[in-house]
Amino acid sequence: MYFFKKYKEMIFVIVIAVILIVTIGLTSRRSEPMSKFENLLGGVLTPLNKVTNSIMHGISGIITSVSDTINAKEENIILKKEIEKLESENRDLRNIIGKSDYLLKEQKLLETTKYNIVKAEVIGREPENWFDVFTLDKGENDGLEIGDTVIDAVEIDNNVYQEGLVGRIVDIGDNWSKVVSITNEKNSVAFKIIRTQDGGIIAGSSDNIIEGLLFDYEADVIIGDLVYTSGLGEVYQKDIFIGEVSDIIDNQEELTKKIIIKPAVNFKKLYNVYVIK
Repeated sequence: MYFFKKYKEMIFVIVIAVILIVTIGLTSRRSEPMSKFENLLGGVLTPLNKVTNSIMHGISGIITSVSDTINAKEENIILKKEIEKLESENRDLRNIIGKSDYLLKEQKLLETTKYNIVKAEVIGREPENWFDVFTLDKGENDGLEIGDTVIDAVEIDNNVYQEGLVGRIVDIGDNWSKVVSITNEKNSVAFKIIRTQDGGIIAGSSDNIIEGLLFDYEADVIIGDLVYTSGLGEVYQKDIFIGEVSDIIDNQEELTKKIIIKPAVNFKKLYNVYVIK
């Protein structure tokens, strides 16, 4: 009894299916007219047949829908894996391109520089002076000294590189050294405008922009002029590229002329540098 209650719907469908099969078999093998019983049976079974077909059609649709959903999920998993693979390959490619650019800069600098240089990696920055003060992985054991000039390779023209001024070493240990960059307001640098040889001194900086004060109020300077170290004071070597004039500020009352210099070195993306020996 329990079995019948549990599976009565399935038993009912099976019985109906068997009756339909028998009926179809009988009618398909006979060519004479149906008897009254067969006609009556057909009339009873026809609605059931429609219901059965409807149920089977619905079940088929559900199975198809479930199958499509499963296939869609499997396709999504495959697509996600393909996307992850492409993203990984893209990252690897960017790294290769980045390393290629860096190696090209290093090669060009080594080919053109007249200085004896030591390559160093930036391994730390001060939280309060993120772009102004940083630590290198080279020190006295590598022949470095306090006061040494730190540079980077910068592109001044199409595929033409030269030394770009970063700063100088102010503290040192056996295997480390601390550098203060030219963007630090306490780091004074004597400069000259390469086009006219007018000179001045860097007077301060903020937000990766350097401010310089010209010695001569009537100095000939225009936006776009290139600025180099002059060598005055012997703090920095002569003719190291500092940057480009991006603005000019005239103070007629004080008879002073200031320039805003965009640094040649990108201090926000400074990971490797070179120390002049």
